[in-house]
Amino acid sequence: MLTHLYIKNYALIDELDIDLHPGFSVITGETGAGKSIILGAIGLLLGQRADVRDIQQGARKCTIEAQFCLKGFGLEEYFNENDFDFENQECSIRRELTDSGKSRAFVNDTPATLAQLKVLGARIIDIHSQHQNLMLADEGFQTDMLDLMGNAMDQRQAYATCYRRHQQLRQQLAALRQEAEEAGRNHDYLDFQWQQLNQLKPQPGEDETLEKEAQTLQHAEEIKTVLYQTGELLSTEEGGILTGLRHACQQLQQLQRVYDGCGDWAGRLENAYIDLKDLCDDVSSQAERMEYNPERLQEVTQRLDALYTLEQKHHVENAAQLALLAEEMRRQLDKTEQFGDLIAQAEAEEAACRQELESLGQVLTARRNEAARRIEAELAEALVPLGIPHPQVRIDIAPLPQPSPLGMDRVTLMFSANRNSTPSPIAEVASGGEIARVMLAVKRMLASVKQMPTIIFDEIDTGVSGRIAECMAHIMRQMSRDHGTQVVSITHLPQIAARGDVHYKVYKQDNDSHTASHIVRLSDDERVTEIAHMLSGAEVTEAAIENAKQLLRK
Repeated sequence: MLTHLYIKNYALIDELDIDLHPGFSVITGETGAGKSIILGAIGLLLGQRADVRDIQQGARKCTIEAQFCLKGFGLEEYFNENDFDFENQECSIRRELTDSGKSRAFVNDTPATLAQLKVLGARIIDIHSQHQNLMLADEGFQTDMLDLMGNAMDQRQAYATCYRRHQQLRQQLAALRQEAEEAGRNHDYLDFQWQQLNQLKPQPGEDETLEKEAQTLQHAEEIKTVLYQTGELLSTEEGGILTGLRHACQQLQQLQRVYDGCGDWAGRLENAYIDLKDLCDDVSSQAERMEYNPERLQEVTQRLDALYTLEQKHHVENAAQLALLAEEMRRQLDKTEQFGDLIAQAEAEEAACRQELESLGQVLTARRNEAARRIEAELAEALVPLGIPHPQVRIDIAPLPQPSPLGMDRVTLMFSANRNSTPSPIAEVASGGEIARVMLAVKRMLASVKQMPTIIFDEIDTGVSGRIAECMAHIMRQMSRDHGTQVVSITHLPQIAARGDVHYKVYKQDNDSHTASHIVRLSDDERVTEIAHMLSGAEVTEAAIENAKQLLRK
């Protein structure tokens, strides 16, 4: 339940700091006093998007914070899954807005996302505003109502899980068929391209190797001449470098007997001679092998031309990328040939899942049909004390042509307020006051199966008055007694205001600078005055005061 609410610098609220109480509470106040502003602030705590215009003019920051006692409502798992503290099963939700447009949210002083607030908010507060009466005509709401009251949520969850899996399989099958169709259209051209690449069989690094070989073949005669001349320069018997080195080495070795340093020099010359001798042999050998080969040059040139042509055609840079492209084309061709098997397998999986989905849908439909008759009777019975003495309520469950996320049925709430009229869809025949009463009865029935710490009714009494309003107040009071739910009713009717365990009043005050909204808890005497004011209007009469006292005594 909501135990405390603090609002600062929000819309017309300078600062609001108030305790709230268990049981059945009522909030009254003139139109425009600020009741909807308070609900708007609570809505921000439940994950609604913020607007910087909500910050009070001139303020830099707006803060909204609420305290909740959630003992006995089974929310431990949610707090553990989201790493929120849950000490003493109490919860604090805080939302901060700044004039720069930034918004921050906290659950028990731990940063929280709006998505987390929405999930938590849906489990701790149900705010029933006037426009939500229109939800009674929504098929989704009617289906939810039937499944909750009929204890069919486990069956619906199993169906929903299978439905999502079936949708995924259908999407995968459709994508596979489209891919197969596109691959079929491109198969011949892709195969032609792959044949070209496969015939060439490009090898990684091949183009670089061939370019070097072509360069060597093109300059073979020049290379052979230079190599031959280099060998001659090194090895000529007279005047050759090797001959001179050998002679110098011998002289230094002879001089060693008279000069010690010559031995080291002779050794170094000997090593140089050996290295140059090996170099000379290599150069001479290569000169002998080097021959101009026009046939091989033509082969290399043709091979390079073929590689360059395909590289340009496929917008790649080298033979390595051509080789990778050929592998990818082969994989695509192989996959095209396998599409038949892949599609057959996907169709089998989709058909098996569809069969399972239909089976789960039939189980869900059976549970709904079983629950519908009981709910019809209970809802009709609940409407009698609300001033509809002969209600006709029927829940039609008709098969859908295709499975939907909510099942294989179309659920329609049929209603008539008269004994001799044929029930029709409730949105087509019910007045505003009748819809409000039906919705209250539905909410009462839902409260018995869906644990909800706090329910706030925002003028659910629209379109009713007198004895019917007293009956609605009685039902809201009983909801708080029977199910341990904190029920708050924002009302303009004195018959409902008089039934509250606690009475709050929202009012506005004007000063020289601005208008501000406030809320206070009324004392017993103040309640008499407020209800008398609701009965008689601007001028409170003695008769109105006496009438107010009688309402409170009842």
